[in-house]
Amino acid sequence: MAGFLRWLWKYRNFITIFVTPLVILPLPLVIDGPEAKCGFAIILMALYWCTECIPLAVTALLPVILFPLMGIMQGSEVSIQYLKDSNMLFIGGLLVAIAVEHWNLHKRIALRVLLLVGVKPALLMMGFMGTTAFLSMWISNTATTAMMLPIAYAVLDELQKTEAEADDLELQRGQTNCLPSEKVVEDGYMLAEEKRKKREQKYSNLSKGMSLCVCYSASIGGTATLTGTTPNLILKGQMDELYPGNGGIINFASWFGFCFPNMMLMLVIAWLWLQFMYLGFNFKKSFGCGSKSDGDRAAYQVMKNEYKKLGSISFAEGSVLVVFVLLVLLWFTREPGFMPGWATVLFNQEKEYVTDGTVAIFMSLLFFIIPSQRPQCFGGRTGESLKAPPALLNWEVVHEKMPWNILLLLGGGFALASGSETSGLSLWLGQSLEPLKNVPDFAIAFLICLLIATFTECSSNTATTTLFLPILGAMASNIGLHPLYVMMPSTICASLAFMLPVATPPNAIAFSYGNLKVIDMAKAGFVLNLLGVLCVQLALNTWGVAMFQLKEFPTWANVTTTKP
Repeated sequence: MAGFLRWLWKYRNFITIFVTPLVILPLPLVIDGPEAKCGFAIILMALYWCTECIPLAVTALLPVILFPLMGIMQGSEVSIQYLKDSNMLFIGGLLVAIAVEHWNLHKRIALRVLLLVGVKPALLMMGFMGTTAFLSMWISNTATTAMMLPIAYAVLDELQKTEAEADDLELQRGQTNCLPSEKVVEDGYMLAEEKRKKREQKYSNLSKGMSLCVCYSASIGGTATLTGTTPNLILKGQMDELYPGNGGIINFASWFGFCFPNMMLMLVIAWLWLQFMYLGFNFKKSFGCGSKSDGDRAAYQVMKNEYKKLGSISFAEGSVLVVFVLLVLLWFTREPGFMPGWATVLFNQEKEYVTDGTVAIFMSLLFFIIPSQRPQCFGGRTGESLKAPPALLNWEVVHEKMPWNILLLLGGGFALASGSETSGLSLWLGQSLEPLKNVPDFAIAFLICLLIATFTECSSNTATTTLFLPILGAMASNIGLHPLYVMMPSTICASLAFMLPVATPPNAIAFSYGNLKVIDMAKAGFVLNLLGVLCVQLALNTWGVAMFQLKEFPTWANVTTTKP
């Protein structure tokens, strides 16, 4: 029996691949109609995504096969869903992130900020959280966590080592000032052992808190910008797919205006919670009122040495920084909302010709044109061969660092949304959920956010948003609720995966250092998940309502007018 169970476990992926379609096959056979066939495809993909029996990106390609074979959509109609404007925005944003990583600009920014905040425990945690969140707004959460954690551990090791040396020195001085008796020596060793245990416990807690603060702030920071994490782009793509007449309600500026204050609030709440759990509220010790100790100076020197290794800012780093700043400025001013943007004045008088994706691709192309070194006019000294410097980016670097699988995941989500609308499944689901009209709007949004925050702990945030957003959009349209009132908080809550190491790559990286146990992450993450959902609800029902008029049902969300 034990051997059979081991065989089942080893072959579980193959069993899941073949058994799952057979189990749900009665659905399209018993219930006739395109809605049941589309439901079969969605359930199959959901189970494949949750179990990861085949790669997520491969599962995302199933609509290309299933929808034409089931007569839901033509093959050409399905295929075109895999490269939309949101994908271009994703590619452009990632090219900028790759350039920043390639030239180590993110490390320079991180160390500069940490040198400013200092090394006192509470301030150090605040500095790491703020820096990690800022970087993860622009580059991947995984890369940010992988870069920040080694810096954090180097600083903590130096602090602990210096404190241990100070305790040993204090013990030696005490022994030399007393008569050398056995009792004095024994008491000294007992005192030293007690201090060692307290010191180890202190730095064990501090390292746990620092690990969690980095991985949590990476996930929180990714919610602040439209390109910060994949679910945000999925929401934009789904809104454009399901509601083509929405007038570009979700763009870089509007998303940032809503999510950045929410991100800052969540970051402060997370810092306070981790401070309470692992450092306590001894403000004198945590914030370091008074002079710096030797340990503080040594840890500060570690960061200073790391910064010195980077040298002065190079021409390539400066060029990447300029392009990055220009891109952000163009995104913010394209369609700021409170006034006509440059795109509206110059290009978009009749139609939305220029989008955030257009800007992202244009600026990212500059990385392949601008040289990485200051060009020389007519060569160098006599005898030197004239050689043009390489560009800031080349295709080999991009090919190595670009997560191409996410493009397929985005496309699979758009194909599912289009298939649900074409087959009538979205309309059927929305009509089935019409009894929710009698439930208060805030209760619907709160319960959905709790569901998403729970589901994303055991499934990728990309798969979670891809599965839920079309259903939530259909439900909102049929009960007369603004679609963003449920779709936007759900998207943010899909990134609030704080409880398990397998929930997100940043959690897994933090867990891999070995100082965290699952129960540590679960205890801290459970409370933070609840606080995060409440924080999102606060943002939604205050400035979210004012920004997007969420209490009014928009005409573009009426499925009877948008559906052909």
